Amino acid sequence: MNVAGPYHGGVWRIRVELPDAYPYKSPSIGFVNKIYHPNVDEMSGSVCLDVINQTWSPMFDLVNVFEVFLPQLLLYPNPSDPLNGEAAALMMRDRPAYEQRVKEYCEKYAKPENIGAAPEEKSSDEELSEDNYESSDEAVAGQADP
Repeated sequence: MNVAGPYHGGVWRIRVELPDAYPYKSPSIGFVNKIYHPNVDEMSGSVCLDVINQTWSPMFDLVNVFEVFLPQLLLYPNPSDPLNGEAAALMMRDRPAYEQRVKEYCEKYAKPENIGAAPEEKSSDEELSEDNYESSDEAVAGQADP
């Protein structure tokens, strides 16, 4: 995702949850690593549903989320519908200070090395998932081949 402006150079892992009524109902979208943005809850990373629902159409697919919706959200924050009131207030009161804070967050939380899990978590997850897959593969192989 290429974005100009204060978020330029930031890399985020995105969480997308599809509702049962998808594509007629918009997906739930969240940032996994921290981002300073008026329409994103700083603690959970959730994107404001009103912002998604204003632009969502059943004609969209997930490619639109990554190529259109998220870049537009980063380029054109909506401080009048905030999930992060502090970011919204700073953006409206002092745009240069807001952009500086965004850049600080990008530097601290949105580098390529920030989007993976912590090394110790990652290795244990990999071991756990490998074990799960191996045992289930062996079980399936055992049943299919008497």
